[in-house]
Amino acid sequence: MRNFVVIDAPSNLGLRPPVPGTVPGCCKLAGALRERRIVQRLGAAEGGVVVPPRYDRGDWQEGDGVFNAAAIAAYTPRLADRIEHHVRAGDFPVVLGGDCSIQLGASLALRRLGRYGLAAIDGSADFRHPGNSSRVGAAGGEELALGTGRGQRDLTDLEGLRPYLRDEDVRLFGMRDGDEDRAELAALKISTVTVGELRAGGVARAAADARRSLETPELDGFWVHLDADVLDPSVMPAVDSPDDGGLFPGELAVLLRTLVGSERCTGLNVTIYDPDLDPDGRAGTLLTDLVVGALEPTPGGTA
Repeated sequence: MRNFVVIDAPSNLGLRPPVPGTVPGCCKLAGALRERRIVQRLGAAEGGVVVPPRYDRGDWQEGDGVFNAAAIAAYTPRLADRIEHHVRAGDFPVVLGGDCSIQLGASLALRRLGRYGLAAIDGSADFRHPGNSSRVGAAGGEELALGTGRGQRDLTDLEGLRPYLRDEDVRLFGMRDGDEDRAELAALKISTVTVGELRAGGVARAAADARRSLETPELDGFWVHLDADVLDPSVMPAVDSPDDGGLFPGELAVLLRTLVGSERCTGLNVTIYDPDLDPDGRAGTLLTDLVVGALEPTPGGTA
């Protein structure tokens, strides 16, 4: 049985304001999942909160690089400290975001410990960087690029550990079929499986193949990153960028459970769900149920 530890990382530093003068509501994700008793349902220990700096873009303008960069650079090592502590102790951290920039904390923590892979279940690659875009700014759409060493040095080379992830150690699931990043990712040999490909080849098979590829002796383990926008907006409208053509709950359940069920899986984070966009709470309940269902033990399983 795993020792689950729930850690709150309620940072919204990596997202653009939903409307001028407001802040993204995904900082309430952790509270919403806790309200649905995720800690008790997992039988998890309390990992506390890593409180982020204030969201303040100041006088940032397009072309200035990543906004809130100094705040993210300060927050990432603090979150990494908390995650590293629990991984070293043999715990399984379940990190409740927050936007996708919190993945930098997990990637940095594991880079300190060795060479780890990443299985990212996300509706997009989050691979925007100065080499492919003039709209760099929101780290929540850039964390994979930053984690693999692409972008400004104050975020890509914390503690002199650039890159936190090697290209060949990343597996991406759930991108929409027409995603423009696929050609670049393929050239870099970053593995991607779109929604259409998952359905054509079978979700269980794709997940099992990726899991085996991450269970190699070259890796010390791997982390799973879950972005709620991988789900279709018909079931998960409460995200900042809802795009049609996403996974349905049963598909995500198989994918997530297969990956986190590996003995080499070190932890999981959950991001992007915004309770402000979920007035009846259904999307939050669905997300909580999916996470709990994936981590519940099965006969002969690890979780």
